[in-house]
Amino acid sequence: MEQQKEHSKQGKTKQVRSREPQDIQCASRLVRDFLADLRYRRGVSEATVQAYAVDLDDLCTFLASRSLDPDKPDTVRKTDMQSWLASLFHKGLAKSTMARRLSAMRTYFKYLHAKGAVTSLAVTEVHNPRQEQHTPLALNADETADLLDNGAKKDVRRARGTTDEQEKALKTRDLALAELLYGSGLRISEALGLNNNDVIPADGYVRVLGKGSRERLAPLSDTCIEALSAWQQRRPCIAQKDEPALFTGARGDRREARRIIESLCKRAGLSRTVSPHALRHSFATHLLDAGADLRAVQELLGHKRLTTTQRYTQVSLGHLVEAYDHAHPLSSLAGTDRDK
Repeated sequence: MEQQKEHSKQGKTKQVRSREPQDIQCASRLVRDFLADLRYRRGVSEATVQAYAVDLDDLCTFLASRSLDPDKPDTVRKTDMQSWLASLFHKGLAKSTMARRLSAMRTYFKYLHAKGAVTSLAVTEVHNPRQEQHTPLALNADETADLLDNGAKKDVRRARGTTDEQEKALKTRDLALAELLYGSGLRISEALGLNNNDVIPADGYVRVLGKGSRERLAPLSDTCIEALSAWQQRRPCIAQKDEPALFTGARGDRREARRIIESLCKRAGLSRTVSPHALRHSFATHLLDAGADLRAVQELLGHKRLTTTQRYTQVSLGHLVEAYDHAHPLSSLAGTDRDK
């Protein structure tokens, strides 16, 4: 019995340790110092630290393959970085991944320059590969209405041991999350980052901490206010006692939202399932379709650059062209549709 108790304690200890910051397995002392600076001085998230670790470890491995010492960064030249980029291309990496690794390299060398470890920043002048232009995926108005109106009505099989009251609470939570993502255009990380005590639906807005620690106020629609209020009333039968997160699961932890939105799509009878981020795309697209000012949509989305928001004008323009093709008397498709 004592051995079982001791084994249980050890298991709990291991579980706690697994939540601690992961050790960075990188041979370069300078890289390890940089990662520590990110974590402890700049206070960036652990996921961001790990992403930098992966990208810079790849850089160090490449430099070592060229007989260059990663801890002697002043010996690295711009041509070495161009060769690194070429190697990433030959590995078949996506252009977005290559751009991210180059961004990590630039941030790292700027840190080294500030520390006096390098005298030139020429290596940071390597340009990103030209990115593919992806049109954001968005639901149309009818699909969105079906998702929000019908998705939370149908029953779905839940985990064993879930009571009827908890099942009702989870359905209420699913709808509240979808309403917030679509009604306010939040990123999923922003929605899951909200704490229950910080959200007062009656205020008509939520205070959101977005990318780059930029704070903004996101307005709430009437239906979103109702959905959030209903969820907060039912939340105590789901959330653990000291759980601060607004959106919690049956076990009281922060939920992985993709499964929730996919489940809502299936329960609403949609012909396709979408990611949580598609609801944010739908929010922006529908606003622009209704004539909203591009600058206003930029503020609502929390975009730093207007060019990022302009991607959604492609979607809106596509809808206008489609409407023209099917309705204008001079369109070749209009007559075809009438003949059907």
